[in-house]
Amino acid sequence: MSQHPAIQHPSVQSGRVAVITGGASGIGLAAAKRFAGFGMNLVLVDLEADAVHAASREIADSVGSALVIRDVAGDVTRIETLAQARVAAAEIGDVAILMNNAGVGGGGNAIEHPDRWRLVLETNLFGVINGCQAFGQQMASAGIPAAIINTGSKQGITAPPGDTAYNVSKAAIKTLTEGLQHTLRNIAGCQVSAHLLVPGSTFTGMTRRRLTEKPPGAWSAEQVADFMLERMAAGDFYILCPDNEVTRAMDNARMTWAMQDLTLNRPPLSRWHPDYAHAFAEFLAKETGGG
Repeated sequence: MSQHPAIQHPSVQSGRVAVITGGASGIGLAAAKRFAGFGMNLVLVDLEADAVHAASREIADSVGSALVIRDVAGDVTRIETLAQARVAAAEIGDVAILMNNAGVGGGGNAIEHPDRWRLVLETNLFGVINGCQAFGQQMASAGIPAAIINTGSKQGITAPPGDTAYNVSKAAIKTLTEGLQHTLRNIAGCQVSAHLLVPGSTFTGMTRRRLTEKPPGAWSAEQVADFMLERMAAGDFYILCPDNEVTRAMDNARMTWAMQDLTLNRPPLSRWHPDYAHAFAEFLAKETGGG
Protein backbone atom coordinates (compact mmCIF):
# COMPACT_ATOMS: atom_id res chain seq x y z
CA MET A 1 0.00 0.00 0.00
CA SER A 2 1.54 3.28 -1.11
CA GLN A 3 0.89 6.52 0.72
CA HIS A 4 0.21 8.44 -2.50
CA PRO A 5 -0.86 6.14 -5.34
CA ALA A 6 -0.09 7.51 -8.78
CA ILE A 7 -3.76 7.50 -9.75
CA GLN A 8 -6.31 9.20 -7.50
CA HIS A 9 -10.08 9.23 -7.48
CA PRO A 10 -11.07 11.93 -10.01
CA SER A 11 -12.57 14.07 -7.24
CA VAL A 12 -9.17 14.56 -5.60
CA GLN A 13 -8.02 17.71 -7.37
CA SER A 14 -6.10 20.78 -6.26
CA GLY A 15 -8.29 23.80 -5.57
CA ARG A 16 -11.47 21.84 -4.93
CA VAL A 17 -13.02 21.46 -1.47
CA ALA A 18 -13.15 18.56 0.98
CA VAL A 19 -15.73 18.85 3.76
CA ILE A 20 -14.97 16.57 6.71
CA THR A 21 -17.06 16.11 9.84
CA GLY A 22 -15.22 14.90 12.90
CA GLY A 23 -12.26 16.59 11.25
CA ALA A 24 -10.45 17.73 14.39
CA SER A 25 -8.95 14.36 15.30
CA GLY A 26 -8.50 10.72 14.38
CA ILE A 27 -9.40 9.46 10.93
CA GLY A 28 -11.06 12.75 9.99
CA LEU A 29 -7.93 14.79 10.71
CA ALA A 30 -5.69 12.24 8.99
CA ALA A 31 -7.88 12.36 5.89
CA ALA A 32 -7.91 16.16 5.96
CA LYS A 33 -4.11 16.21 5.96
CA ARG A 34 -4.01 13.83 2.99
CA PHE A 35 -6.50 15.91 0.99
CA ALA A 36 -4.59 19.07 1.88
CA GLY A 37 -1.45 17.39 0.61
CA PHE A 38 -3.11 17.19 -2.80
CA GLY A 39 -3.83 20.92 -2.72
CA MET A 40 -7.49 20.68 -1.74
CA ASN A 41 -9.15 23.37 0.33
CA LEU A 42 -10.88 22.21 3.49
CA VAL A 43 -13.96 22.74 5.60
CA LEU A 44 -13.49 21.00 8.95
CA VAL A 45 -16.53 20.41 11.15
CA ASP A 46 -16.28 19.34 14.77
CA LEU A 47 -18.11 19.82 18.03
CA GLU A 48 -15.46 21.73 20.01
CA ALA A 49 -14.38 25.11 18.68
CA ASP A 50 -10.90 24.99 20.23
CA ALA A 51 -10.21 21.54 18.79
CA VAL A 52 -11.30 22.35 15.25
CA HIS A 53 -9.39 25.65 15.27
CA ALA A 54 -6.27 23.82 16.44
CA ALA A 55 -6.65 21.23 13.69
CA SER A 56 -6.98 23.97 11.07
CA ARG A 57 -3.83 25.67 12.31
CA GLU A 58 -1.93 22.38 12.38
CA ILE A 59 -2.79 21.64 8.76
CA ALA A 60 -2.11 25.20 7.60
CA ASP A 61 1.29 25.19 9.28
CA SER A 62 2.22 21.91 7.59
CA VAL A 63 1.12 22.66 4.02
CA GLY A 64 1.63 26.39 3.66
CA SER A 65 -0.42 29.48 2.99
CA ALA A 66 -1.80 28.49 -0.43
CA LEU A 67 -4.41 26.26 1.20
CA VAL A 68 -7.75 27.74 2.29
CA ILE A 69 -9.27 26.20 5.42
CA ARG A 70 -12.58 27.01 7.05
CA ASP A 71 -13.60 25.46 10.34
CA VAL A 72 -17.11 25.08 11.67
CA ALA A 73 -17.73 24.37 15.34
CA GLY A 74 -21.08 22.68 15.74
CA ASP A 75 -23.09 19.55 16.37
CA VAL A 76 -23.72 17.34 13.32
CA THR A 77 -27.04 16.28 14.85
CA ARG A 78 -28.31 19.74 13.81
CA ILE A 79 -28.87 20.29 10.10
CA GLU A 80 -28.00 23.94 10.72
CA THR A 81 -24.37 22.92 11.37
CA LEU A 82 -24.13 21.25 7.98
CA ALA A 83 -25.87 24.20 6.33
CA GLN A 84 -23.21 26.43 7.85
CA ALA A 85 -20.53 24.11 6.44
CA ARG A 86 -22.17 24.32 3.01
CA VAL A 87 -22.00 28.13 3.11
CA ALA A 88 -18.35 28.00 4.20
CA ALA A 89 -17.52 25.61 1.37
CA ALA A 90 -19.25 27.77 -1.24
CA GLU A 91 -16.92 30.64 -0.33
CA ILE A 92 -13.79 28.70 -1.27
CA GLY A 93 -14.71 26.38 -4.16
CA ASP A 94 -16.86 23.50 -5.32
CA VAL A 95 -17.32 20.50 -3.01
CA ALA A 96 -15.44 17.50 -4.36
CA ILE A 97 -15.36 15.40 -1.19
CA LEU A 98 -17.91 15.06 1.58
CA MET A 99 -16.65 12.84 4.38
CA ASN A 100 -19.32 12.14 7.00
CA ASN A 101 -17.02 10.89 9.71
CA ALA A 102 -18.17 12.31 13.08
CA GLY A 103 -19.12 9.59 15.55
CA VAL A 104 -19.45 8.60 19.19
CA GLY A 105 -19.77 5.32 21.11
CA GLY A 106 -20.92 4.25 24.53
CA GLY A 107 -24.62 3.76 23.94
CA GLY A 108 -25.02 0.45 25.72
CA ASN A 109 -27.19 -2.62 25.28
CA ALA A 110 -30.77 -2.79 24.12
CA ILE A 111 -32.41 -2.37 27.52
CA GLU A 112 -30.38 0.45 29.08
CA HIS A 113 -29.36 4.09 28.75
CA PRO A 114 -32.06 5.62 26.51
CA ASP A 115 -30.33 9.01 26.61
CA ARG A 116 -27.06 7.50 25.42
CA TRP A 117 -28.87 5.63 22.66
CA ARG A 118 -30.35 8.87 21.40
CA LEU A 119 -26.95 10.59 21.41
CA VAL A 120 -25.29 7.75 19.50
CA LEU A 121 -28.03 7.46 16.89
CA GLU A 122 -28.42 11.20 16.41
CA THR A 123 -24.66 11.70 16.05
CA ASN A 124 -23.62 8.63 14.10
CA LEU A 125 -26.67 8.14 11.89
CA PHE A 126 -28.44 11.49 11.65
CA GLY A 127 -25.10 13.27 11.43
CA VAL A 128 -24.48 11.31 8.23
CA ILE A 129 -28.03 11.86 6.97
CA ASN A 130 -27.69 15.59 7.61
CA GLY A 131 -24.44 15.70 5.65
CA CYS A 132 -25.90 13.79 2.71
CA GLN A 133 -28.99 15.99 2.60
CA ALA A 134 -27.10 19.25 3.01
CA PHE A 135 -24.63 18.51 0.20
CA GLY A 136 -25.80 15.51 -1.83
CA GLN A 137 -28.22 17.10 -4.29
CA GLN A 138 -25.89 20.00 -4.99
CA MET A 139 -22.98 17.64 -5.64
CA ALA A 140 -25.07 15.34 -7.84
CA SER A 141 -26.42 18.22 -9.92
CA ALA A 142 -22.97 19.71 -10.56
CA GLY A 143 -22.14 17.06 -13.16
CA ILE A 144 -18.47 16.84 -12.16
CA PRO A 145 -16.54 14.11 -10.31
CA ALA A 146 -17.09 14.06 -6.56
CA ALA A 147 -17.32 11.55 -3.73
CA ILE A 148 -19.31 11.06 -0.53
CA ILE A 149 -17.53 8.95 2.07
CA ASN A 150 -19.46 7.69 5.09
CA THR A 151 -17.53 6.14 7.96
CA GLY A 152 -19.05 2.86 9.06
CA SER A 153 -17.62 0.09 11.23
CA LYS A 154 -17.13 -3.66 11.19
CA GLN A 155 -19.34 -3.60 14.28
CA GLY A 156 -22.15 -2.55 11.97
CA ILE A 157 -21.66 -5.76 9.97
CA THR A 158 -20.82 -8.49 12.49
CA ALA A 159 -22.46 -6.75 15.50
CA PRO A 160 -20.29 -8.06 18.37
CA PRO A 161 -21.85 -8.06 21.84
CA GLY A 162 -21.27 -4.94 23.91
CA ASP A 163 -22.28 -1.56 22.53
CA THR A 164 -25.49 -2.48 20.72
CA ALA A 165 -26.39 1.17 20.16
CA TYR A 166 -23.13 1.77 18.29
CA ASN A 167 -23.64 -1.40 16.24
CA VAL A 168 -27.15 -0.30 15.27
CA SER A 169 -25.95 3.14 14.19
CA LYS A 170 -23.17 1.74 12.04
CA ALA A 171 -25.39 -0.96 10.52
CA ALA A 172 -27.78 1.83 9.53
CA ILE A 173 -24.92 3.79 7.94
CA LYS A 174 -24.08 0.74 5.81
CA THR A 175 -27.66 0.49 4.57
CA LEU A 176 -27.88 4.25 4.08
CA THR A 177 -24.68 4.39 2.03
CA GLU A 178 -25.67 1.43 -0.12
CA GLY A 179 -28.95 3.19 -0.88
CA LEU A 180 -27.10 6.45 -1.54
CA GLN A 181 -24.83 4.80 -4.10
CA HIS A 182 -27.85 3.27 -5.86
CA THR A 183 -29.54 6.68 -5.97
CA LEU A 184 -26.46 8.45 -7.31
CA ARG A 185 -25.78 5.97 -10.08
CA ASN A 186 -29.35 6.37 -11.34
CA ILE A 187 -29.21 10.18 -11.65
CA ALA A 188 -28.55 11.20 -15.24
CA GLY A 189 -25.23 12.98 -15.59
CA CYS A 190 -24.25 12.43 -11.95
CA GLN A 191 -20.54 11.82 -11.42
CA VAL A 192 -20.66 11.43 -7.63
CA SER A 193 -19.63 8.11 -6.14
CA ALA A 194 -20.45 6.94 -2.63
CA HIS A 195 -18.06 4.94 -0.47
CA LEU A 196 -18.48 3.09 2.83
CA LEU A 197 -15.28 3.36 4.86
CA VAL A 198 -15.04 0.42 7.26
CA PRO A 199 -11.98 0.82 9.50
CA GLY A 200 -10.44 -2.07 11.38
CA SER A 201 -8.87 -1.62 14.79
CA THR A 202 -7.66 1.99 14.73
CA PHE A 203 -6.00 4.08 17.41
CA THR A 204 -7.97 7.35 17.43
CA GLY A 205 -9.28 9.94 19.87
CA MET A 206 -12.18 7.63 20.69
CA THR A 207 -9.93 4.72 21.63
CA ARG A 208 -7.51 6.99 23.53
CA ARG A 209 -10.22 7.46 26.15
CA ARG A 210 -9.63 3.87 27.27
CA LEU A 211 -6.11 3.15 25.95
CA THR A 212 -3.06 5.30 26.61
CA GLU A 213 -0.86 3.65 23.97
CA LYS A 214 -1.56 2.28 20.50
CA PRO A 215 -2.06 -1.49 20.67
CA PRO A 216 0.29 -3.46 18.39
CA GLY A 217 -2.66 -4.79 16.41
CA ALA A 218 -4.18 -1.40 15.64
CA TRP A 219 -3.59 0.75 12.60
CA SER A 220 -2.94 4.46 12.89
CA ALA A 221 -5.50 6.91 11.55
CA GLU A 222 -2.98 7.82 8.84
CA GLN A 223 -2.87 4.22 7.62
CA VAL A 224 -6.64 4.20 7.34
CA ALA A 225 -6.61 7.46 5.35
CA ASP A 226 -3.97 6.12 2.98
CA PHE A 227 -5.88 2.87 2.45
CA MET A 228 -9.07 4.84 1.85
CA LEU A 229 -7.44 6.91 -0.90
CA GLU A 230 -5.97 3.82 -2.51
CA ARG A 231 -9.28 1.95 -2.61
CA MET A 232 -11.23 5.02 -3.77
CA ALA A 233 -8.81 5.28 -6.67
CA ALA A 234 -9.51 1.62 -7.45
CA GLY A 235 -13.25 2.34 -7.50
CA ASP A 236 -14.21 0.37 -4.40
CA PHE A 237 -17.52 1.08 -2.69
CA TYR A 238 -16.78 -1.06 0.37
CA ILE A 239 -13.45 0.13 1.78
CA LEU A 240 -12.87 -2.65 4.29
CA CYS A 241 -9.63 -1.95 6.14
CA PRO A 242 -7.44 -4.68 7.61
CA ASP A 243 -5.21 -3.96 10.58
CA ASN A 244 -2.04 -5.44 12.04
CA GLU A 245 -3.88 -8.52 13.36
CA VAL A 246 -6.95 -9.01 11.16
CA THR A 247 -6.55 -9.88 7.49
CA ARG A 248 -9.15 -9.55 4.74
CA ALA A 249 -9.56 -13.33 4.79
CA MET A 250 -10.42 -13.20 8.49
CA ASP A 251 -12.89 -10.38 7.91
CA ASN A 252 -14.51 -12.29 5.06
CA ALA A 253 -14.90 -15.39 7.23
CA ARG A 254 -16.41 -13.42 10.12
CA MET A 255 -18.88 -11.65 7.84
CA THR A 256 -19.85 -14.89 6.13
CA TRP A 257 -20.45 -16.60 9.47
CA ALA A 258 -22.56 -13.65 10.65
CA MET A 259 -24.79 -13.83 7.57
CA GLN A 260 -25.10 -17.60 7.96
CA ASP A 261 -26.72 -17.09 11.36
CA LEU A 262 -29.70 -16.02 9.27
CA THR A 263 -29.41 -18.42 6.33
CA LEU A 264 -28.69 -21.46 8.53
CA ASN A 265 -31.15 -20.43 11.27
CA ARG A 266 -28.55 -20.35 14.04
CA PRO A 267 -28.97 -18.21 17.17
CA PRO A 268 -28.06 -14.56 16.57
CA LEU A 269 -24.44 -13.67 17.29
CA SER A 270 -23.61 -17.37 17.42
CA ARG A 271 -19.93 -16.52 16.96
CA TRP A 272 -19.97 -15.54 20.64
CA HIS A 273 -22.32 -18.34 21.77
CA PRO A 274 -20.45 -21.03 23.76
CA ASP A 275 -22.27 -23.84 21.93
CA TYR A 276 -20.81 -22.64 18.61
CA ALA A 277 -17.29 -21.72 19.73
CA HIS A 278 -15.66 -24.87 18.35
CA ALA A 279 -17.61 -24.76 15.08
CA PHE A 280 -16.64 -21.14 14.49
CA ALA A 281 -12.98 -21.83 15.25
CA GLU A 282 -12.99 -24.65 12.68
CA PHE A 283 -14.78 -22.49 10.13
CA LEU A 284 -12.33 -19.61 10.58
CA ALA A 285 -9.34 -21.92 10.21
CA LYS A 286 -10.76 -23.46 7.05
CA GLU A 287 -11.66 -20.11 5.46
CA THR A 288 -8.30 -18.51 6.22
CA GLY A 289 -6.15 -21.50 5.33
CA GLY A 290 -5.27 -22.25 8.91
CA GLY A 291 -6.63 -25.78 8.96
